[in-house]
Amino acid sequence: MIQFGIKDIIDILIVAMLLFYLYRMMKNSGSISLFYGVLAFIVIWVVSYEIFDMRLTGTIVDKFMSIGLIVLVILFQDQIRRVLTDIGTRGNLHNFMKLFKHDKDNERSHSEIMNIVYACMAMSKSKTGALIVIQRKVPLTEYEKTGDMIDADINVRLIENIFFKNSPLHDGAMIIASHRIASVGCILPVSHDMNIPKNLGLRHRAALGMSQVTDALCVVVSEETGGISIASDGQFKLKMSAPDLEHALSQALEEK
Repeated sequence: MIQFGIKDIIDILIVAMLLFYLYRMMKNSGSISLFYGVLAFIVIWVVSYEIFDMRLTGTIVDKFMSIGLIVLVILFQDQIRRVLTDIGTRGNLHNFMKLFKHDKDNERSHSEIMNIVYACMAMSKSKTGALIVIQRKVPLTEYEKTGDMIDADINVRLIENIFFKNSPLHDGAMIIASHRIASVGCILPVSHDMNIPKNLGLRHRAALGMSQVTDALCVVVSEETGGISIASDGQFKLKMSAPDLEHALSQALEEK
């Protein structure tokens, strides 16, 4: 007779949680079909080795699972780091500590947000292409190093001048971290998601790719249409107005 107790329930919940995080990670990275392949291998392994005691098939699949785990870690190291950071930083303590932040910090954040909004609206009117990445919980140090480190205040005119069409840095991304413009002209990972609308260019693909491997909020100003978009958690929000952009930036910075 099969015994089923509280330990088995906890065991199932842990496995379900791990599968959920793996599913979310691969869905955001545009590789959901790979998740189904991994899930199929797990099912075959459990059925053949644990239930029917088919040792040969189970052993072969077991070896594939061991190698496959290493391959997955190598291929999805950025996404795994993001998930682990997300787990480690989310909790009541983090939210509780935010209650003790001084009002000046909130005023400073609002001023920085409005500088970004005003700069994006101005670039939208002049159809100046721009890509701004705002760090949240996951550090972006490795991406900052691909550009020129400037460590400057968040300023409307500075943002506009960096993305001015004749500027040598206008093609790269600007990374904002710790209330500063950390680096400009940065190279970002490009998303290969086939569901991206054809009318969106390389800036949008880079923004989506960055939002898939990190938790950063990416703001894009289209050079063709002047439209403002944001990419977050592997999803696009297009045709953003000034209030929409301000709200999105405020939410992103509040979650830090």
